[in-house]
Amino acid sequence: MGLKKRSPTFYILAAFFVLFVLFMYGPMFAIFTLSLQGQNGALTFPVRSFGFYWIKSLFLQQQRIGDFGAAFQRSLLLGLLVMALTVLIGLMAGLAFRRRFPGSRVIFYLTISSLIVPSVLVSLGIGIAFSLLGIETNWYSSGLAGHLTWTLPFAFLIMIGVFNRFNLSYEEAARDLGASEWQAFKEVILPLIAPSLIGVALFGFTLSYDEFTRTSLISGGRNTLPLEIFGMTTNVTTPALYALGTVTTVFSFCIIGIAFAAFQFFSRRQQQ
Repeated sequence: MGLKKRSPTFYILAAFFVLFVLFMYGPMFAIFTLSLQGQNGALTFPVRSFGFYWIKSLFLQQQRIGDFGAAFQRSLLLGLLVMALTVLIGLMAGLAFRRRFPGSRVIFYLTISSLIVPSVLVSLGIGIAFSLLGIETNWYSSGLAGHLTWTLPFAFLIMIGVFNRFNLSYEEAARDLGASEWQAFKEVILPLIAPSLIGVALFGFTLSYDEFTRTSLISGGRNTLPLEIFGMTTNVTTPALYALGTVTTVFSFCIIGIAFAAFQFFSRRQQQ
């Protein structure tokens, strides 16, 4: 039996998909390639020699391109703090919106409106508010507020969707068996929505970790990693910047891998 002849539409769609993948991932792979050069590497192609010199130099040599280590620590701490608050507040909001209450519609649209307002205006508004209150802007105060205006609406929408599909009979059965509200939440609701909470946590961390615009005007005198990388683009003359991009990308994939493993763990527990 011969192979079925494919229509011209198939080849057109396949070519479009290949171009789409190249458009999405081509620049990233170019950065990876240029970061894997020897000591005589340049900022542009062709690659003169392959090696890990510039990646090792980030950790083993004193860099003049910026405060990479401190900026990374600030972004990591800020991302973890945003992640924790996003999960906690998103979960509380989802539980609250399981039932309608006076003003719920207004609160819903006010929360979502943060996604519509341009990021630079949000950053500017937070900076002005802190200035009027006499509070100094910093990455852990005003920067945290700016990031939460970006992550909380997404967490809010996700948790509303999760609880809209949640089967209340599980919770009602636990209450009928004598469980208190806290016991029903801890033993029934939380294990069932744990994979969704992991997704919200990963979403919140990644949105915070690479956020630039909402941090640009309210980070104070200490930059987060995206701001530091942006500043490096004006004075870097070596592939060290590409090496930094490669390292941070690998770190992001590690975080995704950890979150995926946790998701699989809780999903298996639900099936047992």
